[in-house]
Amino acid sequence: MKLGFVSAILDGWTFEEMIDVAHDMGYTCVEVACWPAGKAERRYAGVSHIDVDSLTDEKVAYILNYCKERGVEISSLAFYPNTMDEDLEKRQANIDHLKKVILASEKLGVGMVTTFVGRSTHKTVEENLELFKEIWPPIIALAEEHHVKVAIENCPMWFDETNWPGGQNLFTSPAIWRKCFEIIPSPNFGINYDPSHFVWQQMDYIRPLYEFKDRIFHVHYKDIKLFPEKLADVGVMAHPLQYMAPKLPGLGDVNWAKYVSALTDIGYDGCTCVEVEDRAFEGSRERILDSLRISKRYLDQFVI
Repeated sequence: MKLGFVSAILDGWTFEEMIDVAHDMGYTCVEVACWPAGKAERRYAGVSHIDVDSLTDEKVAYILNYCKERGVEISSLAFYPNTMDEDLEKRQANIDHLKKVILASEKLGVGMVTTFVGRSTHKTVEENLELFKEIWPPIIALAEEHHVKVAIENCPMWFDETNWPGGQNLFTSPAIWRKCFEIIPSPNFGINYDPSHFVWQQMDYIRPLYEFKDRIFHVHYKDIKLFPEKLADVGVMAHPLQYMAPKLPGLGDVNWAKYVSALTDIGYDGCTCVEVEDRAFEGSRERILDSLRISKRYLDQFVI
């Protein structure tokens, strides 16, 4: 397995600076953020280390050469929008940009895009599955045509009152995954597996690895700290951030030895990327760099 990080945490760093950080710290891959230009609607969004709107052949050659010289692989091009947004204009803009990211992934020889399915927040799961049937088959058909795998992260995207009651991503549980894979059985459609989202939902994050081993295209390392006393006070119907907090690997409740052991059981040998969303490490550029150093030092005991 290769160990890398999601580049979105290095907002404000250039592409070259971001790759240099990976090289200097001993990371061997990066999941590169590719958001469109414009104001971000949430934290960790809006970051673009590769501009897919202006990706000429010359820029492709430069990017690939820069990565090769520093021994850093691009694990995926990352864009995490809501492609089923209730605002139809936003929905179409997100779909259009996602398609550009897919084409850029082929052009760069990466062959992987990490993203969300999205969700119409105020519709039921059943209604969203019907929307998924309408929106996603053409996206995956494009990915197939251009030899790109699309890996969906299992984050519910439910943080506050604006995301109530369904969040902004349908692809949140094994039960829903099965239905999505029945609708789109394509070998180019799979999972970007993040165990942290199962922890705060009080779900088993080990067992699905075995059932969906052939669908796991990409892996995240992000931890979650659950606060039982807060959960006991507000209950599971509260906004999740009222009773949990994202943490660096090793600082939360994920058992990383069990997790990596299961990945080795299923024969996963792809890219695994640290996703930093720990607010304790956001105070300065140096603290952000500390978060990547600490994560690497911790995970090196498991990832060989």
